[in-house]
Amino acid sequence: MEFIANNLAPIMFAGLICFLLIGFPVAFSLGACGLFFAVIGIEMGVLPEALMQALPLRIYGVMQNETLLAIPFFTLMGLILERSGMAEDLLDTVGQLFGPIRGGVAIAVIVVGAMLAATTGVVAASVISMGLISLPIMMRYGYDRRIASGVIAASGTLAQIIPPSLVLIILADQLGRSVGDLYKGAFLPGFMLVGFYMLMIFAIAIFRPSMVPALPPEARDLKDKNGNSGLPSLLVLTIICVGLSVFAAQNMEAIHTWITGEVVEHVAKDETIVFSMCFGVTLAFIAASINRITGMGLLSTVAEKVTFVLIPPLLLIFLVLGTIFLGIATPTEGGAMGAMGAIILAISRRRLSYKLLQQALVGTTKLSCFVVFILIGATMFSLTFQGVDGPLWVEHLLSDLPGGQLGFLILVNIMVFFLAFFLDFFELSFIIVPLLAPVADKLGIDLVWFGVLLAINMQTSFMHPPFGFALFYLRSVAPDKEYTDKVTRQRIAPVTTTQIYLGSIPFLCIQLMMVGLVIAFPGIVSSGLDEKVTYDLDAIREQMEANMPSAVDFENPFMTEDSASESAAPAEDDPLKAMQDALEAAPAN
Repeated sequence: MEFIANNLAPIMFAGLICFLLIGFPVAFSLGACGLFFAVIGIEMGVLPEALMQALPLRIYGVMQNETLLAIPFFTLMGLILERSGMAEDLLDTVGQLFGPIRGGVAIAVIVVGAMLAATTGVVAASVISMGLISLPIMMRYGYDRRIASGVIAASGTLAQIIPPSLVLIILADQLGRSVGDLYKGAFLPGFMLVGFYMLMIFAIAIFRPSMVPALPPEARDLKDKNGNSGLPSLLVLTIICVGLSVFAAQNMEAIHTWITGEVVEHVAKDETIVFSMCFGVTLAFIAASINRITGMGLLSTVAEKVTFVLIPPLLLIFLVLGTIFLGIATPTEGGAMGAMGAIILAISRRRLSYKLLQQALVGTTKLSCFVVFILIGATMFSLTFQGVDGPLWVEHLLSDLPGGQLGFLILVNIMVFFLAFFLDFFELSFIIVPLLAPVADKLGIDLVWFGVLLAINMQTSFMHPPFGFALFYLRSVAPDKEYTDKVTRQRIAPVTTTQIYLGSIPFLCIQLMMVGLVIAFPGIVSSGLDEKVTYDLDAIREQMEANMPSAVDFENPFMTEDSASESAAPAEDDPLKAMQDALEAAPAN
């Protein structure tokens, strides 16, 4: 009994692992384990009974958490966009655009996957949409099934790391950091993953071209009425808009000065990126609209169509992420605007019906209830775990590792990688992250950087054979029997589960490589954050002493009224003005 009392925290953690391995639902495993060991702890005198009175207040605090309100908003936005046909239009247009080159359809899947990730933030919606639309096309024209299935699954998991990612919202809540900071930190790593995926497809196209053939001429229907490709016009429009965006970014201070009427010497990096991208996208939309309304013929039909297909999701991205990065809206408010924008977009396409809205609302409710129940169970578990000094046990276990910060990061990432074989990112966020965050903070690791690193690692939970959810989603829509293609009338062989698993491994290695790059080069994440100004407090103190020597006695601040009146500052001395002068004169890093 003495051994159990002294080691209740590790026994409690081992009990939770046993519950999960048995296959008991995670939310109920957490809650039952927390309550069961709470009773044991109270009976053994290890846990004070009064501590359990805090449980109702903590559960009520979960229900009051406004940060988590962003989850149903972003989920609703993603489900409406998925059912409104936006993914289908994007895949069809971008696929035709890149189709003439080897690996073009796979590149289109990656590009559309990134755009869907930046608008929906839901992995299931992205994988299922691209699996239904692009997988038959790639199979029809001879793509290797391993490459086709791997690129679809990997592109769908980009919704895990590219904002507005649901996992980043939960990690921000568990780490006690701003969702906006995690969004900014994850921006560059997310698009670096997109670049690495494309590089791999380009390499396959060079060394194994038969695995990723180009679309045959008869399959390319994105042409002008006169039969021309129309691509030169699109290229010219792209160069002009990109050039003007770069010009706007280089002169952002002058533009802000002109808009506000006040001298602006510095504009944040994320605000510069968002504003310049929105500027270029708006110019392209205006040019395409004028060309369609006036019939001037300055743009080809292809350029006009591509612009009108790409602009709505890009504007939706600005509506959500732009307002968050600019500080206009919180993530919850950005999610609400995104959901409303998705509804408006579906109405404008005449694809919003009562049935579609009902399906989206039911799906949103299910996912939201799933998250809340896991969070309530995690709250029960963490309350008991803290009561039996569980965080202290974890701290002693991890803080004394050889290698300091690097040893801690290597062990944590290996542990998260293997736990991801059995747990998804919700469960990892609610069970593992609250135990790791205090240790990381004590070791001096920036928690925003740490959260982005864990998010990249948790992305692998969707790609792990044999339990990866992205693989399951793709398996549900991939043909499992031989069928006759509607276009070519040829018999098409099915996609086997083994092919899906083998196709995911190269992309899984790229994700792990990204984890290593973030650890080796921390600036990949911190470059997305605004530089913070720190002041030399000793210099500020010396400057304040010099500016108001009679106003405050720093050596003896607790003076009597008599001594204070004797050494009172002259009327012309302003302590607030002296403090401001000290701040301005102090060296800043």
